[in-house]
Amino acid sequence: MKRFLLSLFMSLAFSGISYAAVDLNAATQEELETVKGIGPVKAGAVVEHRKYNGPFKKVDDLKETKGFGDKSVDKMRPEVTVDADPANKAEKK
Repeated sequence: MKRFLLSLFMSLAFSGISYAAVDLNAATQEELETVKGIGPVKAGAVVEHRKYNGPFKKVDDLKETKGFGDKSVDKMRPEVTVDADPANKAEKK
């Protein structure tokens, strides 16, 4: 019984890590690729979009990036986020 409870606890503890939302403004290409529906090409497009257009203001702004449409953004919405103040992250580091 102890082993069962320990394995249950461990699986729940590690499952929380995989559900952390990825910040579209701070994520690296590799971090973006962990989101279901974003592969290397789309992750690169997000990074390029940020580089030339500045930070995303809301998740829906992702639709302005090549390769993303209404349906794809709606599917990944629970997995991505946008920090309201991207400069905030730089200050916290």
